[in-house]
Amino acid sequence: MKLVNPREQIRLGAISTSRTELIDLIKAWLAISLAFAILLGGSLFSFGFINVFMIASLSVGLGFIAHEMAHKVVAQHYGCQAEFRAWDNMLILSVVMSFFGFVIAAPGAVMIAGPVGTRRNGKISVAGAVANLSVAAIFLLLLFVPVTGILYPIARYGFMINTWLALFNMIPFWMFDGKKVLQWNKLVYFTILTISVAFIFLNNLLFA
Repeated sequence: MKLVNPREQIRLGAISTSRTELIDLIKAWLAISLAFAILLGGSLFSFGFINVFMIASLSVGLGFIAHEMAHKVVAQHYGCQAEFRAWDNMLILSVVMSFFGFVIAAPGAVMIAGPVGTRRNGKISVAGAVANLSVAAIFLLLLFVPVTGILYPIARYGFMINTWLALFNMIPFWMFDGKKVLQWNKLVYFTILTISVAFIFLNNLLFA
Protein backbone atom coordinates (compact mmCIF):
# COMPACT_ATOMS: atom_id res chain seq x y z
CA MET A 1 0.00 0.00 0.00
CA LYS A 2 1.36 3.40 -1.01
CA LEU A 3 0.57 6.20 1.41
CA VAL A 4 1.91 8.95 -0.81
CA ASN A 5 2.91 9.50 -4.42
CA PRO A 6 6.73 9.25 -4.69
CA ARG A 7 6.73 12.59 -6.53
CA GLU A 8 5.22 14.22 -3.44
CA GLN A 9 7.82 12.89 -0.99
CA ILE A 10 10.05 15.33 0.88
CA ARG A 11 13.22 14.27 2.67
CA LEU A 12 14.04 15.98 5.97
CA GLY A 13 17.27 14.27 6.93
CA ALA A 14 16.45 10.65 7.70
CA ILE A 15 12.70 11.35 7.83
CA SER A 16 10.44 11.11 4.80
CA THR A 17 7.36 13.33 4.70
CA SER A 18 5.07 14.88 2.10
CA ARG A 19 3.15 18.04 1.37
CA THR A 20 -0.09 16.26 2.33
CA GLU A 21 1.30 15.21 5.70
CA LEU A 22 2.69 18.65 6.49
CA ILE A 23 -0.66 20.26 5.68
CA ASP A 24 -2.51 17.70 7.83
CA LEU A 25 -0.12 18.24 10.77
CA ILE A 26 -0.52 22.01 10.63
CA LYS A 27 -4.30 21.71 10.27
CA ALA A 28 -4.56 19.33 13.24
CA TRP A 29 -2.16 21.41 15.37
CA LEU A 30 -4.19 24.58 14.77
CA ALA A 31 -7.55 22.89 15.41
CA ILE A 32 -6.44 21.15 18.62
CA SER A 33 -4.76 24.34 19.86
CA LEU A 34 -7.93 26.33 19.14
CA ALA A 35 -10.11 23.77 20.93
CA PHE A 36 -7.94 23.76 24.05
CA ALA A 37 -7.60 27.57 24.00
CA ILE A 38 -11.39 27.80 24.14
CA LEU A 39 -11.44 25.13 26.86
CA LEU A 40 -8.88 27.06 28.93
CA GLY A 41 -11.30 29.94 29.07
CA GLY A 42 -10.19 32.06 26.20
CA SER A 43 -12.85 34.12 24.45
CA LEU A 44 -12.59 34.26 20.70
CA PHE A 45 -13.58 37.91 20.85
CA SER A 46 -11.15 39.07 23.56
CA PHE A 47 -7.82 40.79 23.04
CA GLY A 48 -6.13 38.20 25.26
CA PHE A 49 -7.19 35.22 23.16
CA ILE A 50 -3.92 35.22 21.21
CA ASN A 51 -2.03 34.63 24.48
CA VAL A 52 -4.33 31.74 25.43
CA PHE A 53 -3.97 30.29 21.94
CA MET A 54 -0.17 30.54 22.22
CA ILE A 55 -0.27 28.71 25.56
CA ALA A 56 -2.41 25.95 24.06
CA SER A 57 -0.33 25.62 20.89
CA LEU A 58 2.97 25.33 22.80
CA SER A 59 1.65 22.93 25.45
CA VAL A 60 -1.08 20.78 23.89
CA GLY A 61 0.03 21.38 20.30
CA LEU A 62 3.64 20.52 21.02
CA GLY A 63 2.58 17.35 22.81
CA PHE A 64 0.42 16.31 19.88
CA ILE A 65 3.23 16.85 17.37
CA ALA A 66 5.75 15.02 19.56
CA HIS A 67 3.39 12.06 20.00
CA GLU A 68 2.59 11.60 16.33
CA MET A 69 6.14 12.21 15.10
CA ALA A 70 7.50 9.67 17.58
CA HIS A 71 5.22 7.02 16.04
CA LYS A 72 6.33 8.06 12.57
CA VAL A 73 10.09 8.12 13.26
CA VAL A 74 10.11 4.66 14.88
CA ALA A 75 7.95 3.19 12.10
CA GLN A 76 10.23 4.62 9.41
CA HIS A 77 13.23 3.31 11.36
CA TYR A 78 11.82 -0.17 10.79
CA GLY A 79 11.47 0.47 7.07
CA CYS A 80 7.74 1.15 7.05
CA GLN A 81 5.90 3.89 5.25
CA ALA A 82 4.40 6.17 7.89
CA GLU A 83 2.41 9.36 7.38
CA PHE A 84 0.09 11.35 9.63
CA ARG A 85 -3.43 11.89 8.35
CA ALA A 86 -5.85 14.29 10.00
CA TRP A 87 -9.45 13.30 10.70
CA ASP A 88 -11.32 16.41 9.60
CA ASN A 89 -14.63 15.45 11.21
CA MET A 90 -12.96 14.86 14.57
CA LEU A 91 -11.11 18.18 14.33
CA ILE A 92 -14.38 20.01 13.77
CA LEU A 93 -16.01 18.05 16.61
CA SER A 94 -13.14 18.93 18.95
CA VAL A 95 -13.59 22.65 18.33
CA VAL A 96 -17.40 22.46 18.66
CA MET A 97 -17.24 20.39 21.87
CA SER A 98 -14.75 22.80 23.44
CA PHE A 99 -17.56 25.37 23.70
CA PHE A 100 -19.38 22.87 25.96
CA GLY A 101 -16.42 22.40 28.31
CA PHE A 102 -14.63 19.30 27.03
CA VAL A 103 -12.51 18.18 24.09
CA ILE A 104 -12.37 14.88 22.23
CA ALA A 105 -8.66 14.82 21.39
CA ALA A 106 -8.56 12.57 18.35
CA PRO A 107 -7.05 14.77 15.63
CA GLY A 108 -5.86 11.90 13.44
CA ALA A 109 -3.30 9.12 13.36
CA VAL A 110 -0.07 7.97 11.76
CA MET A 111 -0.94 5.53 9.01
CA ILE A 112 1.62 2.74 8.68
CA ALA A 113 2.27 0.38 5.80
CA GLY A 114 4.96 -2.26 5.96
CA PRO A 115 6.22 -5.29 7.90
CA VAL A 116 4.96 -4.74 11.45
CA GLY A 117 4.74 -7.62 13.94
CA THR A 118 3.80 -7.60 17.63
CA ARG A 119 7.26 -6.45 18.80
CA ARG A 120 7.66 -3.66 16.26
CA ASN A 121 4.07 -2.58 16.66
CA GLY A 122 4.60 -2.37 20.42
CA LYS A 123 7.72 -0.23 20.03
CA ILE A 124 6.05 2.06 17.50
CA SER A 125 3.05 2.43 19.81
CA VAL A 126 4.97 3.11 23.03
CA ALA A 127 7.04 5.80 21.29
CA GLY A 128 4.09 8.22 21.46
CA ALA A 129 3.71 7.92 25.24
CA VAL A 130 7.49 8.12 25.75
CA ALA A 131 7.51 11.34 23.71
CA ASN A 132 4.70 12.84 25.81
CA LEU A 133 6.37 11.91 29.09
CA SER A 134 9.66 13.36 27.83
CA VAL A 135 7.96 16.64 26.91
CA ALA A 136 6.15 16.62 30.28
CA ALA A 137 9.50 16.16 32.07
CA ILE A 138 10.99 19.14 30.22
CA PHE A 139 8.03 21.32 31.24
CA LEU A 140 8.38 20.05 34.83
CA LEU A 141 12.03 21.13 34.89
CA LEU A 142 10.97 24.58 33.66
CA LEU A 143 8.54 24.83 36.58
CA PHE A 144 11.43 24.34 39.01
CA VAL A 145 13.63 27.00 37.34
CA PRO A 146 11.19 28.81 37.89
CA VAL A 147 9.82 30.49 34.76
CA THR A 148 7.72 33.65 34.78
CA GLY A 149 5.31 35.46 32.51
CA ILE A 150 3.61 33.48 29.76
CA LEU A 151 6.22 30.71 30.10
CA TYR A 152 4.68 29.68 33.45
CA PRO A 153 1.22 28.67 32.12
CA ILE A 154 2.88 27.07 29.09
CA ALA A 155 5.05 24.93 31.40
CA ARG A 156 2.18 24.21 33.80
CA TYR A 157 -0.33 23.11 31.18
CA GLY A 158 2.40 21.44 29.13
CA PHE A 159 3.33 19.23 32.08
CA MET A 160 -0.26 18.39 32.97
CA ILE A 161 -1.63 17.78 29.48
CA ASN A 162 1.32 15.77 28.17
CA THR A 163 1.08 13.55 31.24
CA TRP A 164 -2.63 12.98 30.62
CA LEU A 165 -1.96 12.29 26.93
CA ALA A 166 0.54 9.58 27.86
CA LEU A 167 -1.85 8.02 30.38
CA PHE A 168 -4.85 8.26 28.05
CA ASN A 169 -3.01 6.48 25.25
CA MET A 170 -2.12 3.62 27.59
CA ILE A 171 -5.76 2.52 27.77
CA PRO A 172 -5.31 -1.22 27.01
CA PHE A 173 -8.15 -1.90 24.56
CA TRP A 174 -9.67 -1.04 21.17
CA MET A 175 -7.30 0.96 18.94
CA PHE A 176 -5.36 2.65 21.76
CA ASP A 177 -1.58 2.36 21.92
CA GLY A 178 -1.83 0.71 25.32
CA LYS A 179 -3.33 -2.47 23.89
CA LYS A 180 -0.43 -2.93 21.46
CA VAL A 181 2.20 -2.13 24.11
CA LEU A 182 0.64 -4.55 26.61
CA GLN A 183 0.57 -7.33 24.00
CA TRP A 184 4.26 -6.73 23.27
CA ASN A 185 5.81 -6.17 26.71
CA LYS A 186 3.99 -6.01 30.05
CA LEU A 187 7.02 -4.56 31.88
CA VAL A 188 7.26 -1.65 29.45
CA TYR A 189 3.50 -1.09 29.65
CA PHE A 190 3.39 -0.92 33.45
CA THR A 191 6.55 1.21 33.58
CA ILE A 192 4.92 3.84 31.34
CA LEU A 193 1.70 3.55 33.34
CA THR A 194 3.54 3.99 36.66
CA ILE A 195 5.47 7.06 35.47
CA SER A 196 2.27 8.61 34.09
CA VAL A 197 0.36 8.07 37.35
CA ALA A 198 3.32 9.40 39.37
CA PHE A 199 3.35 12.55 37.22
CA ILE A 200 -0.41 12.95 37.78
CA PHE A 201 0.07 12.79 41.56
CA LEU A 202 2.96 15.26 41.32
CA ASN A 203 0.81 17.62 39.27
CA ASN A 204 -1.91 17.43 41.91
CA LEU A 205 0.62 18.18 44.66
CA LEU A 206 2.06 21.16 42.79
CA PHE A 207 -1.25 22.71 41.81
CA ALA A 208 -3.68 21.57 44.51
